[in-house]
Amino acid sequence: MPYTLVSAATLGFDLVRLPAGRDVAEVLLTGLDAGVADLHRLAAAHPAEGRSREQRGVLAVRSRRARELAAGVPHVRGAAGLPDGGSDRPAVLVDQLERGTIGDAPTLERLLREDVLGPEHRAVGRVGQDVSDAAADVLADAAVAHWAAEVLPPLVRRELAAPFGRAALPARGTPDLGPATDGLLSLFADLRALDPAGRHRWRSAVDERRGEQRTWAAAMHEAAWAAHVSGRTRSLATAQLIGVQAFLDGGFSGRDGAHGLWNAVAGCIQGVAMADLLDDRSVALLRTPWARATD
Repeated sequence: MPYTLVSAATLGFDLVRLPAGRDVAEVLLTGLDAGVADLHRLAAAHPAEGRSREQRGVLAVRSRRARELAAGVPHVRGAAGLPDGGSDRPAVLVDQLERGTIGDAPTLERLLREDVLGPEHRAVGRVGQDVSDAAADVLADAAVAHWAAEVLPPLVRRELAAPFGRAALPARGTPDLGPATDGLLSLFADLRALDPAGRHRWRSAVDERRGEQRTWAAAMHEAAWAAHVSGRTRSLATAQLIGVQAFLDGGFSGRDGAHGLWNAVAGCIQGVAMADLLDDRSVALLRTPWARATD
């Protein structure tokens, strides 16, 4: 399944379950927010900068090999191919469904190059093609390195991610997330401040609403469509990626993410971000877990 900025909540479902998903979110957020100076910094950190033709060829081979290794990240389509029979099959199947990603490294890289750094980016059109291409390479290498952290040899991962670190970009400021910026920042702060009792309240709120998945999915779709037609897809995607980080900072685990906690948080983000364009029933449905967890 291809990732898009419109379906950032789906990407978030994968990221909260990956060992280094928080770092992938950081790379994507950097790309979304990058200004002209940031793109130049990233391009200047490109591993081929100043290298001979032969050295660039070696780097290209290493990059291609790393992406081949990244295919080893468990994928949900692998669960369907498990052999029948055997007492351990149910446990293996559950593990695959909990850990298997919906997307993969190529779809992640395509998202970064074509959507994150696509035509709607505020700065890409203001730099030369060579700069934007080099910056995209650096971001893509870092994203793949973190995406495939559990299957890449440590040396390969560090080599891919190092140029992004060398770029030494300045810290991002408070993001503009649209009309609901204050509400979203409040949600993220609540998530990051969770203690064991707070996480239990969220889990209980999710358990109470497991029968509402069909109406929840419809409300999520309406919110994504509202973002699209209002030109707020990028700000909503930014909110979902910050939500990934807040979810993990708040102490939720990948298992929590697989068992409905991420969907609840993603729904709250959609409901807060797009409240001005949704009907009251959809907003209430999407935001209920947050309301119940903070009663």
